Amino acid sequence: MPLDSLDGLTVPDPSVRRPFGRTGLAVTPICVGTSPLANMPGLYGYEVGEQRARATVEAVFDGPFNFLDTSNNYGNGSAERRIGAVVRDRGGVPDGFVLATKVDADPDTGDFSGERVRRSAEESLERLGVDNVPLLYLHDPEYHITFEEAMSPGGAVEALVALRDAGVADHIGIAAGPIGLLRDFVATGVFDAVISHNRWTLVNREADPLLDDAFEHGVAFVNGAPYGGGMLVKGPDAQPRYCYRETAEAVRESVRAMQRTCDEHGVPLAAAALQFSLRDPRVASTIVGLSEPERMEETLRLATTPIPPGLWNELDRHLPSPPAWLD
Repeated sequence: MPLDSLDGLTVPDPSVRRPFGRTGLAVTPICVGTSPLANMPGLYGYEVGEQRARATVEAVFDGPFNFLDTSNNYGNGSAERRIGAVVRDRGGVPDGFVLATKVDADPDTGDFSGERVRRSAEESLERLGVDNVPLLYLHDPEYHITFEEAMSPGGAVEALVALRDAGVADHIGIAAGPIGLLRDFVATGVFDAVISHNRWTLVNREADPLLDDAFEHGVAFVNGAPYGGGMLVKGPDAQPRYCYRETAEAVRESVRAMQRTCDEHGVPLAAAALQFSLRDPRVASTIVGLSEPERMEETLRLATTPIPPGLWNELDRHLPSPPAWLD
């Protein structure tokens, strides 16, 4: 993504589309995440009603970003249904827009067989009101099946490949947590894209070898949760949990130090957290969850806040040790 110079500061342009790995797609460096639109107050701590969710999707379709990410199981399908309502009202997805969803295990039984993958895709297409999606991911297999089970004959990956070959999806990806597992999936050569979450942020750099692997294989790397679930927006005293989990005091102290450093430079911590991801040429797009239309303008402001180049080295000095504390 090109960087413009402003008095020695770097300012990313979030409207310039980037190549999406080897797929031929071009996406904006910010991808809108839709799990907040599914109305999950137990996870996020607030309600998102139907009208607000639809207004947010409308704003996304009319806005500067051309990439939207959702999943079969966000709110038991409510995110997809809300997106689909807008798609139907508009007579389809806007031209040039990349809509991605994910196949999920059965929410009741945990089944993640090949048959479940097919059913999950059918459910998603029906909710979204489309016959095809540009991108379809296998989502969070680590909670239900092993790598070997996923790759076995008749298993989840074989079914996902078949869906792509049948035209249900143009491209397929893998979305999960553990970095070692994602590296194994990327090494198969089957996947066109990979989503990692919470592991390539200001405070957690575990995904670095995965970014290298993806770049080497021509696999588009999509970075989820650049704010770590809110700690890198509000700071650890307001949000002591990272990735919705309790964290060590050493991690919170590292973020406090980063927050102080950002304050000294007049840069919001959230702007540094977002641009840490946006500035990496290995990252095709960064997922930012939106829960209301006004968040679009806020995200643009954070993405374009001028940041002194020297700030990055200062922030690096505050990284917690050891770095591996999610997997």
